Amino acid sequence: MGIKNFMGRRQEIYKNTPQKFQVKDFMTRKLITFSPDQGITEVMEILLRQRITGGPVVDDNNNLVGIISDSDLMNVISDSSYHNMPVGNRLVRDYMSLLVETIDQEVDVFEAASRFLKTGHRRFPVTSAGRLIGQISRMDVIIAATRVKGDQ
Repeated sequence: MGIKNFMGRRQEIYKNTPQKFQVKDFMTRKLITFSPDQGITEVMEILLRQRITGGPVVDDNNNLVGIISDSDLMNVISDSSYHNMPVGNRLVRDYMSLLVETIDQEVDVFEAASRFLKTGHRRFPVTSAGRLIGQISRMDVIIAATRVKGDQ
């Protein structure tokens, strides 16, 4: 008589196991967004009041069309100074960055950290089918890293 398997049938544990630390688990979903037709002065006031350095620009359907940052606002201030004109009624659409790098919600946060290092960006918008669904920042990645246990 041969030896019988006392462990029983084994299950495939690792098949289709989702990643544990994905962007979607740590991204901010409640965002301050701006419109392309919004005035620059209003944007400056909101950034100061909210203590943030920028935000996504979306159209009426919540499609991501650009991003406005403190660097873009420095261009406004410099341009105003050069032409000796007040900031006045300038619009976000004239100064926002149109080429926006986004990140997929399924990406591992450690890959996101690598992208932050390579690009120097402080935030990445997260989109699904062109629509803004959230944003991940460097601080969100740091929060994720603090949740990693030593054996993972």
